[in-house]
Amino acid sequence: MTPIRVSLVDDHPVVLAGIRALLQVAPEVELVGEANTAAAGLKIICECSPDIAIIDLSLPDMSGMELARRVSKLCPDVKIVVLTVHEDRAYVHPVFEAGARGYLLKRSAGDELLRAIRIVKQGDTYLDPAIAERTSVAVLHPLSAGGADGGKLSRREEDVLKLVAQGLSNKQIAGQLGVSIKSVETYKARASEKKGLRSRADIVRFGVRHGWLTAPN
Repeated sequence: MTPIRVSLVDDHPVVLAGIRALLQVAPEVELVGEANTAAAGLKIICECSPDIAIIDLSLPDMSGMELARRVSKLCPDVKIVVLTVHEDRAYVHPVFEAGARGYLLKRSAGDELLRAIRIVKQGDTYLDPAIAERTSVAVLHPLSAGGADGGKLSRREEDVLKLVAQGLSNKQIAGQLGVSIKSVETYKARASEKKGLRSRADIVRFGVRHGWLTAPN
């Protein structure tokens, strides 16, 4: 049997080691490259042309969704499985819209990773059971965030909100924008209050509505 060739992109050494260990004991899988940044991951994926690319949704230099878009455009034969800690259902539609064929929670990887790889390799889509059981058809389509409009966002507030919607942590946003974590929290709070956004899921929906999670034309 021809092995399923897999590349892995994740910036956490412990996660990389754990996923590597899972793949190396599976006789039907061959690990053909790994990277800890989006830029290095894109290079490896394009060079190795794996069957499956497993991509962390939160990377230090680029969101996993943006990397998925670029891989889909440059290497359309590579099937993408997004690996994430995000259990908010609002992430599901943007991830699949970006070109991914699978959505797997990191906490489920030990039990579900190989199953996800097999399903996606066969041409089907995979959605983590913990998400699938709480996901209706409605959340697979862009939703507008309700709430009051308390005014126009400042440039910095919008920058922070965009990065939150793309799955970055406060620490990653602070590093990318060159501000303190406290400042990120303040900008996010102000922006959320202006737009009536009560949770990260609301912010993701707001981002989808405004085209922040879709590739530019």
